Amino acid sequence: MAAFRTTPWRLISGVLGVMCLLLVAALGVLLKNSFTKQNVQPTFSPGPSTDLREGSGCCSCREKWIGYQCSCYFISSESKTWKDSRNFCVSHNSSLLHIQNRNELYFMNSISYFYWTGLFYSEEHHAWLWEDNSTLSQDLFLSLHSLNPKNCTIYGPIESVMDADCESEYRYVCKQQLI
Repeated sequence: MAAFRTTPWRLISGVLGVMCLLLVAALGVLLKNSFTKQNVQPTFSPGPSTDLREGSGCCSCREKWIGYQCSCYFISSESKTWKDSRNFCVSHNSSLLHIQNRNELYFMNSISYFYWTGLFYSEEHHAWLWEDNSTLSQDLFLSLHSLNPKNCTIYGPIESVMDADCESEYRYVCKQQLI
C-alpha cells in the first residue's frame, strides 16, 4: 500500500521537474536572443549587397561595404587620423560619414565605437557643414553648440556627436551615395 501512495507523488514531481527544465531552456533561448539583438554589429557583406531594407533596392555595393537606402557604407575596424580617414574614403570614391536624416541615425545605432564624420566647422560660413559643403539638418544633433569648432567630429553610440583632436586616431565610416 505504501508504494501505491507514493507513486502519484513521484509522477507529479517528475512532471514538475520536466516543466522546470523546459522553462529554464526557454528562458535560456530568450536571453540568448535578446543579448544577440542588443549587441548586433554591422557585418561586412561578402559580395554585392542584396539587402532589401526600406529604400535599399537600388544598392549594389562592393565587397566589405554595406548597402542601406541607396548608399554603400564601409565601416572600418582600424583607427586613423581624420585626414588619413578622409583620404582613404576619397581613394574609394566616397566621403566620410554624412548623415542626412534620422533613418540613417537608426542604421548607425548598433555601433559601439566612435567614428570620424565628414562634419566640420566652416569659419567662412560660421556654420557646421558636411564635406560636400551641404548644411547640417538642425534636428539631427542637439549638442553642436558645445563642440569646439577647431576640432573634427566623431559619431558614436547612443546617437552622440562629439569633437576630437583631428590628429587623434578613431575608426571611420566611408559613405558612397549611389543616386
